[in-house]
Amino acid sequence: MTTPSDAPASQVYSWEPSNSWIAARYGCDPASILRFDLNTSTTTPGWVADALRATFDPPLHEYPDSLYAELAEAAAAYTGAGRYEILVGAGMDEVLDIIAKTFIRPGGRAIVPIPTYSMYGVLTGQRSATIDAIPRRPAAEGFALDVDAICARLEGADLVWLCSPNNPTGAAEDPAAIVRILDAAAALGSAGPVVVVDEAYHEFIRSSFVPQRERYPHLIVTRTLSKAFALPGMRVGYAVAVRPTIERMERNRPPGSVTTVSAALAARALREPAYALATAAAIPAERAWLGEALGAAGWPVYPSVTNFILARVGSPERTEAATLALLRAGIVSRTFGPAHPLRGHLRFTVRTRPDNERLVAVARAFMEEQGA
Repeated sequence: MTTPSDAPASQVYSWEPSNSWIAARYGCDPASILRFDLNTSTTTPGWVADALRATFDPPLHEYPDSLYAELAEAAAAYTGAGRYEILVGAGMDEVLDIIAKTFIRPGGRAIVPIPTYSMYGVLTGQRSATIDAIPRRPAAEGFALDVDAICARLEGADLVWLCSPNNPTGAAEDPAAIVRILDAAAALGSAGPVVVVDEAYHEFIRSSFVPQRERYPHLIVTRTLSKAFALPGMRVGYAVAVRPTIERMERNRPPGSVTTVSAALAARALREPAYALATAAAIPAERAWLGEALGAAGWPVYPSVTNFILARVGSPERTEAATLALLRAGIVSRTFGPAHPLRGHLRFTVRTRPDNERLVAVARAFMEEQGA
């Protein structure tokens, strides 16, 4: 949830409010609003404008290639997978939706280590399945996976949702922990669950479970072009798995959901990943500065390897007040609802130095008003 509790009912769910709604509600200039809640890049790759002016083949008066051959081949080359070990979707969320439709039975069960990406629970619930929420280890242990608890619940589960690096905590999962889960699931044979490793923030750490797919045929790795590649408006994501797993998923893939333009731009981005990798490489220094500055202002942050940080603001009441103060200053943070394990925290995208300085100034002024 990105809006405080005084938001209208239509805005209380997890979808982000628009800049125009925020401006009208909190008296801000829409042009001055800074989105610290979306974990996206502050700039668009420079080559995009030229590419948009190019002539695409097939032309726009025809439907997209239903196999997305060019895009799938680019994703395969980028990940080191085979061409037919790739499934393309309209953003990561469509890919995750296809996974849920394929592997979670109505009335089944999916394991969700919490806190994590909220869509896992949403998609599980849409299947009329049980969300088997397993709390992570405490903050002092870096919100690590409770591997013993997860492995104890694998039997009878349809699917395990994992996210590394994890959103919203920002930490990378211990690879050994994921291997333990994969091994335990594999030991159950055909009765074992599918294990999804969401690598939306892969470019920020570069390590991946894609090479493990042949050892673990029940493993699915998912990626997106919305984060380091800075193309969230293109809505392109993809999954990597062994061919039999991808083949099952293809039965639930809608035709033509990725536009011709999006597929062409995404293919070029994957063939020329220098922008994404440079973007990711530039984040750590600014992330460190922002974390230190927010900590000095009274909002300590947890270690992160991504383009966002998680800050501890204080009590739920203080956090609610801080959210309102930020919104009135035209700054949108990622908030967490009353039942969320991270209530009392805010998540912030790492933006440019001027943007981050504006955030820190509001945080500092708020804490001074609080007498903290």
